[in-house]
Amino acid sequence: MRAGKLLTMSVVLATGLLATAACGGDSGDEGSSGGKVTMSFWHNATTGPGKAFWDKTVADFEAANPNVKIEIQSIQNEDLDGKLQTALNSGDAPDVFMQRGGGKMAAMVKAGQLMDITGGITDATKKVVSEGSFKAQTIDNKVYAMPVAVLPGGFFYSKDLFAKAGITQPPATLADLQTAVGKLKADGSQPIALGAKDAWPAAFYYYFFALRECSTTTVTETAKSMSFDDPCWLKAGQDVQAFAATQPFNKGFLTTSAQQGAGSSAGLIANHKAAMELMGAWNPGVIGSLTPDKKPLPDLDWFPFPSIDGGAGEPGAILGGVDGYSCSAKAPKAECTAFLNFMLQTPVQEAYYQGFQAPPVNSEAQAAVTEPHLKSVLAAYNKAPFVSQWLDTVYGQKVGNALNIAVVNLLAGKGSPEDIVNAVKTAAKRS
Repeated sequence: MRAGKLLTMSVVLATGLLATAACGGDSGDEGSSGGKVTMSFWHNATTGPGKAFWDKTVADFEAANPNVKIEIQSIQNEDLDGKLQTALNSGDAPDVFMQRGGGKMAAMVKAGQLMDITGGITDATKKVVSEGSFKAQTIDNKVYAMPVAVLPGGFFYSKDLFAKAGITQPPATLADLQTAVGKLKADGSQPIALGAKDAWPAAFYYYFFALRECSTTTVTETAKSMSFDDPCWLKAGQDVQAFAATQPFNKGFLTTSAQQGAGSSAGLIANHKAAMELMGAWNPGVIGSLTPDKKPLPDLDWFPFPSIDGGAGEPGAILGGVDGYSCSAKAPKAECTAFLNFMLQTPVQEAYYQGFQAPPVNSEAQAAVTEPHLKSVLAAYNKAPFVSQWLDTVYGQKVGNALNIAVVNLLAGKGSPEDIVNAVKTAAKRS
């Protein structure tokens, strides 16, 4: 009930946002286009409270700006990147769309497909969003997307199933995780849910092992060199292979989807059919939509990916970063940047958190977070010495897809750690 009241209050503020944008923020600001403006908006929330949040947010923005009409298209997450790339390449991109950042965003900037929104970010937005949150959306000191959520990855788990198996503390080391897997098996539970059918959730294991094995310098410099010559990349694949050999995953994980239906990996957690899942911080909302009563899982908690012995990665380093929204290069600048700023208002961000059960990027809205698992996520994120976007995002779509597929092949027994490194090297040469 509180979210609805707050979102209605924000309508009044939205009118001022567009008026500010129309006055011009930098030399490239075209100001308000005048008359009726129609914008297309693509996001990846296809059901439940998340979709309802975007419907309500758009309706409130339109109510405050009668000259603006926003046409919404919700697209299944696994289909979004492909459809967006096709639309961008055809010159028919949506005006506003979800932005994952990294190499994928860099390619869009290089192709001239994104709007530089630096001068359109209001002082009110800067007040509640840290500079660090903008870094993930910045190239050559220009901001190309508005951050909306802090979404680092780690293990979401059932406290009830852990307690039933006699696990009293979340695993802190890889040895602890392996011990927990053994206890869960002995108790009759499927230890780890994995939706490898969608590839990227399986690749998360490689990403995190690489973050533990590779130094911060190697992870960041590889984004420039695309060489993958450091031995840590091979070692990460060997770690995945060794961990998978303990058979920690749910039965049929290779044909299990990540987020669609009760039989997905998120659905297995939602229905206590598996004890934990390595996933980003959007997961609580997905899990909540798949519980029998469609409410948040009451015993859900979270712990970061465990440490490993001998790795060069910084302890506490985390993957996931920040999701945001971009304006296409052809979008009406004043209206589009006003809509992006509207997303960052504290009442809207509090509603975002309640709709998605995910940590908002707005520091004032973060104060509304009450769930222990989300507080743990934010604490780990805020004290992390290094935060990286997901590696398929960092290294771009072609290399990322090759990496994800190679990891699945390894888990299916059709590839090796060497094949992962060779696959990304080959894709890098072709990109």
